[in-house]
Amino acid sequence: MSGVQVRYRRADVVDRAIAVLDEHGLDALSMRKLAADLGVQPSALYHHFANKDALLAAVADELLARGRRATEVVTWEAELRLACVELRDAMLACRDGAALVALVHALGIGAQEPLGRMYDALARAGADEHLARIGARTLVHFVFGHVADEQLQRQARGDASASAEGGDFHLGLSLVLDGLRQRLGD
Repeated sequence: MSGVQVRYRRADVVDRAIAVLDEHGLDALSMRKLAADLGVQPSALYHHFANKDALLAAVADELLARGRRATEVVTWEAELRLACVELRDAMLACRDGAALVALVHALGIGAQEPLGRMYDALARAGADEHLARIGARTLVHFVFGHVADEQLQRQARGDASASAEGGDFHLGLSLVLDGLRQRLGD
């Protein structure tokens, strides 16, 4: 059907961008590649996203939203643990997820929700502004680094399956949380 114009919703474009990311990796995710996959001109994507950074931010935020779990958490430590596990799982769910989320976070254009949750949990636990900020950033950077390492190891092995690094992750997370608990005087 030549001449038929297909319209995509923003959510459709983000979904396809996630699929392209998962299939081809972050380096291959471009406006041109995504437009070709959708069968539209690249200019059609600018209706939804001002530029590639805006697209990447939307993709990162969607990955994180998909990783959220509906749960009620009682303690600050349980909230921090949950936020870190959700962040890890969300990034591991997609090829180059860690690289994308860390990039968008570093640019300050998205992927800020986990950091805010961690900061809030630490503040509720009695941390002053400085400790809450540094503690939250330390946790986020721990998760980013750990997941980036896991994904690089998978790529080096040519293995897309789940990693056996979960035990190391949880032990490392416990070490960081132990340090925060000690700082808070619990």
